[in-house]
Formats: sequence, structure tokens, C-alpha cells
Amino acid sequence: MIYHLRHLTSFRYTQPVTFVYNTLHLKPRELPWQKVRTFEIDIEPNPVVQTERLDYFGNTATFFMIQSPHDAMKVLTKSIIEIFPRPPASGSGIPWESARQTMRTDTTPLGLDAYQYSFASLYAKPLEEARTYALPSCRPGMTIHAVAMELMTRIDTDFTFDPKATTVATPVTEVLQNRRGVCQDFAHLMVSCLRSVGIAARYMSGYIQTVPPPGQARLAGADASHAWVSVYCPQAGWLELDPTNNQIADEQYITLGWGRDYQDVSPAKGVLLGGGKHTVHAQVDMIPESEIIRAQQNRQQLQSQNQQQQQQSQQYWWL
Repeated sequence: MIYHLRHLTSFRYTQPVTFVYNTLHLKPRELPWQKVRTFEIDIEPNPVVQTERLDYFGNTATFFMIQSPHDAMKVLTKSIIEIFPRPPASGSGIPWESARQTMRTDTTPLGLDAYQYSFASLYAKPLEEARTYALPSCRPGMTIHAVAMELMTRIDTDFTFDPKATTVATPVTEVLQNRRGVCQDFAHLMVSCLRSVGIAARYMSGYIQTVPPPGQARLAGADASHAWVSVYCPQAGWLELDPTNNQIADEQYITLGWGRDYQDVSPAKGVLLGGGKHTVHAQVDMIPESEIIRAQQNRQQLQSQNQQQQQQSQQYWWL
């Protein structure tokens, strides 16, 4: 599957901003199942400094600095991404208790990297409340994948998607209490639950393809950033699960990056001087290339029909 991705973030300020120092996580990762064919980024006003690096987790981080006064800022990224089927999960027959013990003694590079995701982070701490919620899905002898899958399904069933219920800083305890939130909250909750029972899990940031209702056109800019979870199983690797949609991540997903929680992979973070109050508006389009080709063919066909009608009208006029 090939996607054309466009992400526009607009910032508006009530007072002039004189200085911006910012870091973006908006470039998709190169992965065995994800190839970045093209990527470009445009920032307005023009930065005096703009550099790119790999952060601690291997995500691409774009740093920029603006020193000219402004009351609005735009960050536009465009990319073409090819997504391949992910390899099937293997080794899922390991009991979760054994997997938890194995991870603590695994000194391979993969094991050591995964172990760091079993500890607390700012937005996804191991919590007694999260452990209590997770335990019904951690029955003796269950495989680690079965535990994670059941937990994902329970979150999808027990919690209501409500974009007005939370903010970026809403803690997991509040999400558990109110049973409402968005994809970021459900990802933090699931990560916290898994870490609370000793299982390593990381926060995934990216996009998911949205499909318009039958017979309706795709709305421009109606897509959005998305968050899901990746669970580690020794000898099997990572399994990506989406508690918001109760499904395994597949070719509908584009990965920007991963980390311990949202803070590690937030789309934009930094400092500014001035600005007063500000608003942020994001527009995302994730369109399959097949739809773009089909739309181009339809336009060409329509243009051809119009030309034929004009030629016929001219012929009738001469007659």
C-alpha cells in the first residue's frame, strides 16, 4: 500500500513571538515494513537554523529556530510512504509469567533495549490502579500475546472515545476513573497496565487511514495523528496493538516513531518568547495512491467528454 501523506500544523498567537526553539517528530521512520519514498518539510516563517538528527530512540527529530517576529507559524510536511505487510507474530506461546522473568535476564541487544520500556515514564507509570485493572487479563499460563490482546479488547469495550474529556497532561488515574479519552489516553493506559504487571510496552506515534462512509467523499484534512501500543515478547519481538480500534496494527498504519510515552515523540515541542495565548490547528490527509490515480483518471475522462461535447456543439453551429 502506498500513501500520500500531508500534515499541516498551524499556530496562531495573540501577541508577537520574537523567538522559537522547537523540535519536531514528523518524519516517518524507515522500517522493514515501511519505506519512506519522499519527505519534505516547509516551515513558515523561515528558520535561521534547521537541522535533522536521530534521537535516543532512533526517531528522526527536526530542530529549528526562528528569530523574526511573527503572530502565526506553519509547519507542513509532505511524504509518500510505502507500507508492506508486517511479519506475523511468532513465539506467542510463551506464558506471560515466563516472558516477564526472561526479559529481566535477557542481555541481548534486543532484550536490553526492550527492558527500558518496562519502567516508569512521565505519562505511563506502573500504578496500583492500572495493575488492578490489568490483572483479570493476566490469568496463569496465558501467553503474553493473549494477555495483551484481551487487555486491548477490554479497553476498547470499557472506555468511550471523547475528545473533550482529556488533555495532553491528563493522568492515567483520571482516565481510569472517568473511562473516557482519546487514542493517546488509551495508549498510555495500556502501556501503564502492562508495565504494572512487569511487561515491557512502548508508545507508538503515527497515523491510521480513515475510510469515509460508503458513498461519501473523503474530507480534506479530516484525518489526524494516532497513537497505539507495542508489546514486547522475548524470542518473538514486538506486537503492535491499537486499543482505540481493538485491532492489530497493519497496512493502515504509518509509524512516525516510538518512545516511553507521548513526551518522547510529541509532534512539536520547544520554547518561545512572547506570543500570549495561542491556538494550534492540525490538518492531516493520508490518501492511498490508488485513490489519487483514480481521481486523476476521472478528471481526464471528464475533460475528454467536455472537449467532445464542445466539438459537437461547434459542428452543429456550422450546420
